[in-house]
Amino acid sequence: MTLAVGQQKELPAVPTAAGQPHGREMYAILEIGVRGNGAPGIAGGPAHGSGPVLAEVLIVDTSRSMLHPAAKLHAAKDATAAAIRLLPEGTAFAVLSGRFDATVVHPGPGRATMAVAGPAECEAAERAVRILEADGGTAIGTWLDLARRLLKQQSAPIKHVLLLTDGRNEHDHRSAVRLDTVLDACEGRFVCDAWGIGDDWDADLLLGIARRLHGRAGAVRDASELPAAYEELMSGLLGTAVPELRIKLTPTPGTVIRQVKQVVPIEQDLLATGAGFGERGAEYVTRAWGEEIRHFQVVLTADPTGHETGEDLQLAAVEVVVPDFGRTVRLPAPRPVLVRWTDNPLDASRQHPGVRRHELYQQASAAVARAHRAWLRRAEGRATADRELARALALAAELGDAPLLDELRRIEAAPGTGRVRDGLKDVDWQHLILSTAMTTPPRQPAAGAPAAHPPAAGPSAPPGPDELIECPGCRWIGPADSVYCGGDCGRLLKGAS
Repeated sequence: MTLAVGQQKELPAVPTAAGQPHGREMYAILEIGVRGNGAPGIAGGPAHGSGPVLAEVLIVDTSRSMLHPAAKLHAAKDATAAAIRLLPEGTAFAVLSGRFDATVVHPGPGRATMAVAGPAECEAAERAVRILEADGGTAIGTWLDLARRLLKQQSAPIKHVLLLTDGRNEHDHRSAVRLDTVLDACEGRFVCDAWGIGDDWDADLLLGIARRLHGRAGAVRDASELPAAYEELMSGLLGTAVPELRIKLTPTPGTVIRQVKQVVPIEQDLLATGAGFGERGAEYVTRAWGEEIRHFQVVLTADPTGHETGEDLQLAAVEVVVPDFGRTVRLPAPRPVLVRWTDNPLDASRQHPGVRRHELYQQASAAVARAHRAWLRRAEGRATADRELARALALAAELGDAPLLDELRRIEAAPGTGRVRDGLKDVDWQHLILSTAMTTPPRQPAAGAPAAHPPAAGPSAPPGPDELIECPGCRWIGPADSVYCGGDCGRLLKGAS
């Protein structure tokens, strides 16, 4: 596991000309990687204590619209059956049918418990899926609420819901269980991936569910693609190396944590939980990591009053915490977020590339949203749609994001025109909106080029400038090359080990 902090350390020691408070905000990008270390995933790894690692709920939209065309329902059945066949033996699972309300398809209506995967149980579940019929409407809040109640009884460290819908949450008002309220109750309880099929799903709905429940949103252009997509998704889930990872931020006195959010591979705000008893700071929970790298943006507020210019001062310490789930995980050393107060406006105006990259993605997403809204106005909004599409294309090119460029060019009339093509359907825009939500890190240097982050020094090497030291007096934690304690005691640290 790796942890690196990227930032532009300089902030203005004097207020900006406009007196804006953002001049005192420090933006840092955390790059956290879970990489291959020989540890197996769920499918091949040891159980959690005496129980399974995964509990899975598969939700199938069986509203009437799934019959128009019937290929959607057939594909949903095939995909759900494929997912069931991939479940490791001993996994707790259930299959739900979603209409105006939710019904347990397997292990059966009225059952308050989940099935346990095994050859006979999985075959029975597949038979139940094959005879599903479609009728009624769409009230997704009731579907997720039933999944929550089933998973509440499970002790597996990974609780996952795979939700499929072909429509919009049009009948939520008919239920006593509203989606917004359910998402509040479900947040932090399980991970949910939300998928669309057909021509009438809502990208914003899928993204809203996925972001609140720490999952990802996706869709297929053709119903026949769904089984393969489900197999790929389940294989990735079963390769999970870390069920839960927490980012612990410990600010120094006078520093305030304003925001922590994931920015790669999808933007997602993270909520703070309290640190341990007697500790200051907060922990931010992320879930279900495979072998991957994610980026997070941290925003801290700092005050230069009483501090010298030109010195590296610590604003916060960053640690990675992994709860015990039956495996040994080698954690990276804590890293500092620093500030260097400066009177040079040029130094203070520089922006870290990772922060800039996130802003470009936000601008591209906003441009696509404006283009879509203008397109809905037909001829009246055509000029605006063209202008915003051209803007999004330019931003994607600046980002160097080839998949996003490909999706944008599906909308373009002809290469290089920057104009919206005729004959589009709303679902074309929904796919594009999903694409703008997916973000990528900057391209890695070519082989032989210097690494973006040098490897950590060995045990016998002297501490580097980004490593930490603890004050023996007040236990303040700061940069290893600090001359003085930045905490309450202010003692001389030079030469301390």
